[in-house]
Order: sequence, then structure tokens, then C-alpha cells
Amino acid sequence: MYRYKQLISPKLSLPDYNAQVGEALAGVKAINKVIELGMPIRKQAA
Repeated sequence: MYRYKQLISPKLSLPDYNAQVGEALAGVKAINKVIELGMPIRKQAA
């Protein structure tokens, strides 16, 4: 949550509330993608 607040939260620039919600959700999706890219790929041992 700290990373989200530091990177996205103070920068909500759209004036409409619904647009800000969409902007916040886009930020969450971007952060989740970065986290996903950093996770190791697991393979089941044979």
C-alpha cells in the first residue's frame, strides 16, 4: 500500500470523481503487473 500511495495517490489529476476512480484502478493494475513481473516462475518438479 505504501508504494501505491507514493507512486499514484498524490497524482490524481482528473477533476471528476468517477474519472479519479478509473485512474486509481489503472494505477493498481499497473502496480500489480510490476509485482507479477518480479515474481519467479514456478515449475513442478518431475
